[in-house]
Amino acid sequence: MVGKGKAFVVLMAIAALVFAMVYAGVVLTSDLGKSNEQISSEDAAEQLDKLYRQVSVSTAEPVKGQIDLNPADVADALPDISKFAVSVENTTDSFVEILSSTEKSGTGVDGWLNEVATAFNQANIQLDGSSISVKIRNIASGTAADYIRSGKYVPDAYTPSNELWGEMVKASGVPIQTITDRLVGNVAGIVATKEKYEELVSKYGSLNIKTVTDAIANNELAMGYTDPFASSTGLNFLATALQTFDSSDMLSDQAVQGFEKFQANVPFTASTTLQMREAAKTGMLDAFVLEYQTFVNAADFTTGYSFTPFGVRHDSPLYALGDLSAQKLAILESFAAFVAQEPYQNLAEQSGFNGLADYSPELGLADGALLAAAQKLWKEKKDGSKPIAAVFVSDVSGSMAGEPLNRLKESLLKGQQYLGRENSIGFVSYSSDVVVNLPIGKYDANQQSMLVGAINSLQASGGTATFDGIIVAMKMLQEELAIHPDVKPVIFVLSDGETNEGHSLLDIKGLIETYKMPIYTIGYNANIAALQSISDLNEAASINADTEDVVYKIGNLLNVQM
Repeated sequence: MVGKGKAFVVLMAIAALVFAMVYAGVVLTSDLGKSNEQISSEDAAEQLDKLYRQVSVSTAEPVKGQIDLNPADVADALPDISKFAVSVENTTDSFVEILSSTEKSGTGVDGWLNEVATAFNQANIQLDGSSISVKIRNIASGTAADYIRSGKYVPDAYTPSNELWGEMVKASGVPIQTITDRLVGNVAGIVATKEKYEELVSKYGSLNIKTVTDAIANNELAMGYTDPFASSTGLNFLATALQTFDSSDMLSDQAVQGFEKFQANVPFTASTTLQMREAAKTGMLDAFVLEYQTFVNAADFTTGYSFTPFGVRHDSPLYALGDLSAQKLAILESFAAFVAQEPYQNLAEQSGFNGLADYSPELGLADGALLAAAQKLWKEKKDGSKPIAAVFVSDVSGSMAGEPLNRLKESLLKGQQYLGRENSIGFVSYSSDVVVNLPIGKYDANQQSMLVGAINSLQASGGTATFDGIIVAMKMLQEELAIHPDVKPVIFVLSDGETNEGHSLLDIKGLIETYKMPIYTIGYNANIAALQSISDLNEAASINADTEDVVYKIGNLLNVQM
């Protein structure tokens, strides 16, 4: 086993070197890159055909597999909770564990709660003769809600960014009690370029969710927002938008019709806040959503942008979960009182919290069951009348043998349950050569069965020609667009990143930009710059997943994008 471990480390080092050389080639040969980028649609088609002819491609015999029509099991997909780091350890036997949102339990300006919790643990506070402490685990609000609502892991306490998640936990039947509705002040907002802000204010009189949705529906504003299944700001934006269309019933026909009209003109939905920020840097968006604490700490947005708050406040409520003992409840109450002290609230201000203290939401807090229904509505309506055509490109090289390929299969088999029936799906695998395992087809029960069969039949061997696989996927999608020009083309690449054969990123970079195809990349046990560069070209997400959490991460990605 030790020998295999060393061999794996050597392989990863070689992979990193290969990719570093590929990536360096992109940077150092910028003139070549620029000439490649500036190609017309006609030249792109000719170039794609030329590259495709250079790839060794075969078509596999379709194999049907047994499909599962049951809804995806969130609890089954979630990795062990230990995957999420403990940012502050308890120092006593009498303690509570708190799942905390990442903007306050991370590092740097995002580590305020860690500092306060550490001070609390060092204060040697006594309760009924025992010293008490807290344990903080850093985890995104939506992910933590998935653990709690599914029953996979229920901690003593939970402090998400906003109350919406608390309402959803309550609706799931988990016992929940509010310890405090505010640990630290924050708000969600719309960040707009000052030029666009002034333009909208001049026309509509003000900038708020109502004027934003009107402007988007009228195709006057290019705006992006984040995944409402995972992002606190995205969930807040969705709920506020629906309530804006009909304040009395956020799921009425009037609200749904209003949502569909505005959503049809939303150009970009980000899987994460980081992806949203990177997309905003390109200058392609007039506006996007962000928390105020993130906004004031983002150097890229300190000038030339305005911030307009919306929706419920993001004041980090603290909830007790389950049937806690009187002692644990007392610890939580003691901690909440400790956090509220002036020195720690002043410390929060230094990290960008407690700004816009006078902001008060115009609309009320939505019921948790309605919020879950709103998420389902978003999933069904987010792409409007434009279906998606997607090709999955899977690495089956020798380096994927064993556990990586097993987890890749598992993640795809579970992730395919999130694919909408109105979409079209194709599947490609690659090693030294490329195999079209499943031509693009409507995702009906027959296509689903053949996708499952193709996934189950995958075997690992040979070298790794990642970019050849992408070339074949692009060719398949271009042919699909010739037949169905209204579809939205998307590519998903799943790989451990060890490219060592075939074409390079430089060969296809211009094609990706010309065709505007988002390419989502999922890297296994690797942080590969070239894969990230591919995704960055068209504002797609790049996930650095390992074998423990890839099932959950791919499920989330497909839930958002498909």
